[in-house]
Amino acid sequence: MERWAEALSFGAFHRGLRRGAAYGYGGESPEGLRRRELARLGGITYLDHAGTALFPQSLLKAFTDDLNENVYGNPHSQNISSKLTSDTIEHVRYRILQHFNTSVEDYTVIFTSGSTAALKLVAEAFPWVPETAEDPGSRFCYLTDNHTSVVGMRAIADAMNVLSVPVKPKDILSGTDGLVAGGNSCKTPHLFCYPAQSNFSGTRYPLAWIEQIKSGQLHPIKVQGKWSVLLDAASYVSTSPLDLSLHQADFVPLSFYKMFGFPTGLGALLVKNEAAACLRKVYFGGGTAAAYLAGEDFYLPKKSVAERFEDGTVSFLDIIALKHGFDALERLTGGMKNIEQHTFALAHYTYRILSTLTYPNGAPAVHLYSDTDFSSPEVQGPIINFNVLDENGDIVGYSQVDKLAGLYNIHIRTGCFCNTGACQQHLGISNNDIKKNLQAGHVCGDDIDVVDGRPTGSVRISFGYMSTFEDAQAFLKFIITTRLIGCNMVNIPSPRQTISELVASPRENGHTCDNNSANKLPPNKSTGDSGLSTSSTSVNMPVSLQPAKRHSERDMTEVFGNPAEDMPSGRRPVTVTNIYLYPIKSCAAFEVMRWPIGNTGLLYDRSFMVANHNGVCITQKQEPRLCLVQPFIDLEQNVMIIRAEGW
Repeated sequence: MERWAEALSFGAFHRGLRRGAAYGYGGESPEGLRRRELARLGGITYLDHAGTALFPQSLLKAFTDDLNENVYGNPHSQNISSKLTSDTIEHVRYRILQHFNTSVEDYTVIFTSGSTAALKLVAEAFPWVPETAEDPGSRFCYLTDNHTSVVGMRAIADAMNVLSVPVKPKDILSGTDGLVAGGNSCKTPHLFCYPAQSNFSGTRYPLAWIEQIKSGQLHPIKVQGKWSVLLDAASYVSTSPLDLSLHQADFVPLSFYKMFGFPTGLGALLVKNEAAACLRKVYFGGGTAAAYLAGEDFYLPKKSVAERFEDGTVSFLDIIALKHGFDALERLTGGMKNIEQHTFALAHYTYRILSTLTYPNGAPAVHLYSDTDFSSPEVQGPIINFNVLDENGDIVGYSQVDKLAGLYNIHIRTGCFCNTGACQQHLGISNNDIKKNLQAGHVCGDDIDVVDGRPTGSVRISFGYMSTFEDAQAFLKFIITTRLIGCNMVNIPSPRQTISELVASPRENGHTCDNNSANKLPPNKSTGDSGLSTSSTSVNMPVSLQPAKRHSERDMTEVFGNPAEDMPSGRRPVTVTNIYLYPIKSCAAFEVMRWPIGNTGLLYDRSFMVANHNGVCITQKQEPRLCLVQPFIDLEQNVMIIRAEGW
């Protein structure tokens, strides 16, 4: 590690700060701020801020104090407590618009359950013109580097007989392939959707596109008409200011947990008032009707755009929490511009070091997926996407990296991040590859990371306003230690993929996580929920847990037959070279030269699970360090010894 000591020092980080970068917020150090507001992190290095921000303790306290001191009623009632709720909700709407440097004269805030619900609302309410023999109709156009929830809007467009057209970023950025100039003489409504920031790579697309497309200076595809622009800002606004007075997108979906970490399940659609007048509403729910009849098709919506589209009672307590979220963000950081500079400083430094890490043979340790050189926060957000390579240039699967990172208490995200288009673009995965991978059993969100030697996804780290230099340093040390200092990423034992086990145990034991199907190790109250200790632990195996019949070595032929006999012609006999037991699910293997057989396979194989104090079974998915737990069974003493080094 001495070789990299200077590069990993705070001095090197500070000297390398670029334009638009600054560390900290001018007062209390980021480290002190983190210790005070996020003490629950302890020794965790949290690098999934693009997944969700982490709420500060002061936000939660202010919110709970507010709820303890005030009575908030249903805003659809007319009593005093309900009036307090209504007034507070309107204040929060004003606060949201103020945060994005606009006002009620230009925009309306429609609360939704999140960014996805906001996108669905636009797709359902947009004034699409169906394609007919006489009229080509509207177009739904979207950048391929968009979140799944944007791409999913095409299902609604297709149902309305509207053509959906994907556009690759390079086709717009290069100014070729389908770009035409011209006015908007045709008034057929079209919709173009693109992200302010790619949630895959952190690439920031020009906000100037909004006005260029709306004014007719730039067309995403070769059709004339009146273009509206939806700017997916969910990823962007978590670390950067968005000025809607300068960049007036027609629709801006948001998820507030991306900004504050709390509350979850609450988002908004910011709608330009001119565009809101064109939206069409079919369904109406509680609170949206000025008047309606139950026995006749008569319905009159309320005049307010927000009231027309907020079906039912809004999540009013969560909306009240937003007020404290904005307060905390301003109080702790001084504003979004400071957050942008702080997070970019950390991302630029980490990217720069990662790009220089090589093996002794000169091969790179990581393959970075980026459209920029991290030169400025105007073009790059605080997201780094990559895959780890071995010294031969082969991919180390992302699930393997994720598990090993967990051993170092580093929280990252892996896969395709609900952005298949960007994943295909950067990893070179064709449409046919996606379909072949699906046939091979790979679906979104699983841990099948390599198929036919090619990656199905990648690794993403992302910084947020509470990130510190120590987070970046810990991550870089992790990569260097596990790749470049002889401690290579070994295959973490998997209890499903040993050929000797498949031969010796022809069927699964079928254990599931309940009180009757698996024997649980008693939790060690002195070491937390997992029940694992830093010292060696001995657990007696009760006689009642032994299988009803234990086959001796003499009985092995009776169980499996003689491998040399009755072998079909042309087939070679199978030879068992190693025998591995996994007495405790998700823990390390116990290798033996010979072993007795029980009623369900190898004796004591998968007989135990680790459970926390609530009786909930724990696997490597929740606690990757379980792979470090080494069980050893002494048949003579009828005892299982458990060793867990480094705990």
